[in-house]
Amino acid sequence: METPAEGPGGLAREPERRAGLAPVPERRPYAQPYDSLAFTVVSRAARELTVTLAAQPVFDLGRSAPVARRVRRTVRHAGGERALRPGGRTLETGDLHRIDALTLREGLAMLRPGPSDSGILPAYWRTVASSRGRFARLCAELQHARAPGSLLIEVVGGMEQAPPGAVADVIGHFETAAQGVILHLAPDPATVARAAGVGARCLALDFAGVAHEHASDWRSAAELIAAARAACGQVLLLNLRPDRGLAARSAGATHAVFAGMEPVLV
Repeated sequence: METPAEGPGGLAREPERRAGLAPVPERRPYAQPYDSLAFTVVSRAARELTVTLAAQPVFDLGRSAPVARRVRRTVRHAGGERALRPGGRTLETGDLHRIDALTLREGLAMLRPGPSDSGILPAYWRTVASSRGRFARLCAELQHARAPGSLLIEVVGGMEQAPPGAVADVIGHFETAAQGVILHLAPDPATVARAAGVGARCLALDFAGVAHEHASDWRSAAELIAAARAACGQVLLLNLRPDRGLAARSAGATHAVFAGMEPVLV
């Protein structure tokens, strides 16, 4: 199998294949997860959390082909998702550290990236911002031992309020030839504009909360994508409807994790 050419910023792109020399890759439904697993964590407040990981295909919009895998994470307990928001009282920073460390170990085992593959794993902003580079070193150590491919950490939750200099400093701890950061930002043009120049390899926007089902909705969605592309060379759209893939590419998006065609509930 030919080695994929790496796209700008670490998300691999499907290679050009010589006719007759490479089999056509298996095509799965856009939104079908490849693998999933769950584990439990007991918080410092003695609440049991269920963490579910599911590997999703990441599509290069230019080629309409899967080029990487992303681990989607959900965390549930009796208190609901409110406890995971910045300022929540149920989960302390130490709880988030444990969830992220376990996600890293289990997620790398799930992704099993080869030398030419790219994988995306989530981590909370409070973990990476408070670790002073320790979490980045843990990522590098486990990646070297278990997964020789490219690893991108998708940082979620709360960095929108952080000064751009602080975000750039955190990103700097992760920057190696085989490791980098995706910033998962609120889908707001002003928010994504603030990410310009901080050094992220990619910006991720969750389109589950963005109206884009009808043509009348698309103008504002396209403006959001354009703002993200102006701030960063790669833009990953999550929960994008497959029938909006070409329009998203025209607006400036480079990659997508597609949602099913049924309505997405948030």
